[in-house]
Amino acid sequence: MKDKPIFRHEDAFLPNLAAFAYVITTYVGGFALIVSDDVFANILGTFILAHSMVIAAYLIHETAHMSLFRDKKHNQRYAELLLWVTGSSYSHFEDIRNKHNRHHIDRADIVSFDFRPILEPHPKFLKLIKTLEWAYIPALEILMHALVIVLPFIKENRKARRTRVMTVLALRIAFFAWLASIGWQVLIFYPIAYLMFMTVMRFMDVHQHTYEVFETLDQPRGPEARMRDRVFEHKNTYSNLLSERHPWVNLLVLNFCYHNVHHDQQLQPWYRLPKLHQEIYGSDKSQVLTLRHLAKSFHRYRIPRILNGDPVYLDVKTDEGETFIGVDGVSFLTAH
Repeated sequence: MKDKPIFRHEDAFLPNLAAFAYVITTYVGGFALIVSDDVFANILGTFILAHSMVIAAYLIHETAHMSLFRDKKHNQRYAELLLWVTGSSYSHFEDIRNKHNRHHIDRADIVSFDFRPILEPHPKFLKLIKTLEWAYIPALEILMHALVIVLPFIKENRKARRTRVMTVLALRIAFFAWLASIGWQVLIFYPIAYLMFMTVMRFMDVHQHTYEVFETLDQPRGPEARMRDRVFEHKNTYSNLLSERHPWVNLLVLNFCYHNVHHDQQLQPWYRLPKLHQEIYGSDKSQVLTLRHLAKSFHRYRIPRILNGDPVYLDVKTDEGETFIGVDGVSFLTAH
């Protein structure tokens, strides 16, 4: 009897092998360059390491949809490994998967803790966040990752996560102490690489939907989740392409930017999305936004975005997204 292939899709072996090899090579190579005595190697290693984490994160996204491996356990184990690569291992993979599935099923941005109502009554802290964001430091993303660590010690229903958080924290401190003993500059260049990684992830997230944010992650799905249908989902989802003319450029984010076709066919693997996008939408650009327009919005509204919540059915195509503020703090990597 012929064994079933390990990957979910028959054509997955070569593209996935290439992606897996890229993450391993660039992660190890990035650290090797960062701990070297050559400052130019340190800078190069910082960019390489940041991109390694970007690709690892989008492979986690694939596992959340079970579109990598045929067996659920293989997806789960591989995702747990990649969570260490992305510095997101404070969360269980199942927590991340549950949050992301709720995003798809409820057709909304689902969180257990919405920071927006908390920030306004604390003007000093809000001013600090605004100052950091003005300087292009992704303070809100840092806050989201910090919440994953802190919430198990605040919310009773997350008490079971405390042991994992403390264990991961201890292991990561030991790991970086060891790296610092080889090359102290890792304590400078790794944080820079991580900030770059978070900035890329946020840039891809903030303009993909005009969804509402609901603080219902720790609750069962309510009747409001059934009010939004497939038409709503499509009209409030955007494909934020890095390049229309050169599809290979979109591989820099593992084709995550082909977001409409991903929402239409969630089990389709990352390497099929450009072709499927062309087959399904063709010359229809009604839900397509591009880098050169969104970069202007990303820069212009980095302060207003802190507290922003876009209304659904917002007409962002009028100026190709240049006045599309977007919503922050909705990363699939932070199961807060």
